[in-house]
Order: sequence, then structure tokens, then C-alpha cells
Amino acid sequence: MSVGTVAGRASVRDARPVRVVQFLATLAMGGTERQVMNLALGLDPARFEPRFACFRVLGDFLADIETTRRPLTLYAIDRLYGGKTLRQQLRFARDLRAGGIDVVHAYGFYANVFAVPAARLAGARVVVASIRDTGDHLTPAKRRVQRLACRLADAILVNAEAVKRRLVGDGYDGRRITVIGNGIALARFGSKDGDGRCRREMGFSPASPLVAVFCRLDRRKGLEHFLEAAASVGARFPEARFAVVGETRERRGGVVIEGSYKHELETLAARLGIGDRVVFTGFRGDVPELMSEVAVSVLPSLSEGLSNAILESMAAGVPVVATAVGGNSEAVQEGVTGLLVPPRDGAALADAISAVLADPALAMRLGAAGRQRATECFSNERMVRNTEDFYLALLAKKGRRLAPDRRKGGTA
Repeated sequence: MSVGTVAGRASVRDARPVRVVQFLATLAMGGTERQVMNLALGLDPARFEPRFACFRVLGDFLADIETTRRPLTLYAIDRLYGGKTLRQQLRFARDLRAGGIDVVHAYGFYANVFAVPAARLAGARVVVASIRDTGDHLTPAKRRVQRLACRLADAILVNAEAVKRRLVGDGYDGRRITVIGNGIALARFGSKDGDGRCRREMGFSPASPLVAVFCRLDRRKGLEHFLEAAASVGARFPEARFAVVGETRERRGGVVIEGSYKHELETLAARLGIGDRVVFTGFRGDVPELMSEVAVSVLPSLSEGLSNAILESMAAGVPVVATAVGGNSEAVQEGVTGLLVPPRDGAALADAISAVLADPALAMRLGAAGRQRATECFSNERMVRNTEDFYLALLAKKGRRLAPDRRKGGTA
């Protein structure tokens, strides 16, 4: 059966795996990229055949792609309009037809605007747009353009109810939006018995309580407010030390570049008198080990979808202090699995961090409850199975039936 099968034809059982193209703007270290990788590695290989496409690859992420042994195709563009972009979209459409692609799944503004129309032109059976943040960084014009592109998709997949509410408020049809939360590889975050190695590497005493933020250095993460809070916490707990863990590049116009935000933050830390107590680690590949030494995990975001950092901290049993924005409150239950504070409020952030540092029983209770919630609601296995079911439901509407699910012993 051709790629362009239309709904209404008789269903046909197809023995070959479903060919899924995962399209991102940039393959670099980031939350969305990690979720796409987790999904690709978790999909049942007897039923799904994932492939990757993007505009560019940066950093060490290419090695992760290579471990999947799945094809990666680059469609290099500098902007979302112009002759070069149109030619690349036509090339993408031709590749989809030639590859017999069943599902095209695009992630984020740039990928949605580029890939969704091209996939529809190619006649792909199912086209999915993903939006994983509340879009506060997009101009009104960009939000309108993305909404128009998403109308061409069969469905819109988001990772938080907060994102869905924002989209409905922007004029999207809520009936076409599905929510599937992020998934965490829980087994990687099981230990809270850190030996102090990571703190020693940072130049800190292994006995120092470590307060850390795990995020990409992006202005939407509100890191200046974390530093303001750190100065206040440091005055109350002189032994406390602070770390900002994550990629130091910035993204502008869909392009990842070396930015100035880190320098601004370092200057602020020095001005606040805590330059010798704060470390900007850059990217680290040993986040689970580092989390085992963290006393409080902080996310001071100004805007958020559903944070991997929060979920990973909860999975590690680390108490969480986060701002009450976006999907943060869908992960953190106030006073149960963590503490929530208003955004842009360094004083409130400092009070919450201090409350956890001052009360070991509270810290232990929040950490244990967070671990339980992450296990029950945000496992990688749950995310993968829900996404498989989502793909299969959309394909069934287009008359595509699959071979039996060998894991479940049933039929599609």
C-alpha cells in the first residue's frame, strides 16, 4: 500500500514495522532531544522503525544517535523561508515518499513549521506536531505561523496539561491535542549515597550541602534569581555551595550558539559576593552520580513545559524547589513532593531552599514522596507505551493495521 493511503479504505494488515521519522530543529543536548532519544530506544523494534531528521547536529549528541543504528538525515537551512528552505522541504517530501514513511513526528516551532507542511505534501499517513513549552519565547507572529502549520497535522502532542491549556487559549482545537508526560529512565537515578567525588571535583568539601540547578543556560530558566537566592541562603548556611549544571550554549532563531549569558551570570555571582561558592559546570554526563550528592534541586524557570530536571531529581529522591510555572505543578505537589514558589522571586526561592536545608526530616519526606511519584507517573516505559498507542490509534484511523504485539500477545 502506498504512503498516501487515505482514511476510509479497507484496513490492511501490514507485517513490516511502522516507519517513524522524528524531526527536530537541532540535535544537541537538551530536554526534548533526550526525550526523543528515550522514545526511539524504547519503541518496540518488532513494530516500529524510528529514523531521525534535523537541520543540524551539535555537541556529543551524534554519538547517542549512532548507538541507535538508525538513519539520520540533515536538511540544512538558515531560516524558515526562502528558496533554499523550499528546496529542502521538497527534498524532505521526496525522501518521505521514497522511504515509505508512515509517521512524521516534528518537535518544536522550527521543526513544526518546516516539516508538517512538507509531510502533508508527501502524503505521509500520519503527521504529528509536538509542542513542549508554553510558547512564551515566541512572538505573536510566530505563534500564529505555528498554529497554521499545526492545522495540517493529524494531531498535536504536548507533554503537559499547562501546554494544552495555553494552546487552547491561543485558538487551537483541544480535541486534537493529546497529553503524554515525559518519561525518565528511573533505574539511572536510584542512589542517594554520593561519596563526595563530584563535590571535590568542583572544589567543594564533600561535607558541604550542595544546592544545584540542572538546566541549559537559557534566559527563560531565571538563573539570575537562583543566584540572588544563593546569596541569601549562603548568608544563612555558610557551608552551603551552589552549582549550575548544564549546557552553556544559547539558542537564537533555532540556532545554537556560544552565548554571553554565562558571563553575565558569573559577573552577577561575583557582585553578590558568592563567586567562590558557585560553579558553572557546563554539560556533565554523570548527572545521576552528581544528583546523589545534591541536597536540594532547584528550578527557577520563568516558563516551562514539563521539566526533565525536576523529574530526574524526583527519581533520584532529591527534594525539589521549583517555580510555579507551566507544568512544574503537574510534577511537584506542593508540600508533598517538593516546594513551589512564584517566578522572579529570589527571596521566596531562598526561603524554600533554606526550609529544606534546615529540616532533614522534611528533606527526606519530600525526596521519598518525589521518588514514588516519579515511579508511578513518569517512567520511561509509560511514556513509550503511551506514545506507541497514540501512533497506532492515528494509524488505525487511516486504515493501517499491524502485526500482533509480541510483547502483549495481542493484535492491533
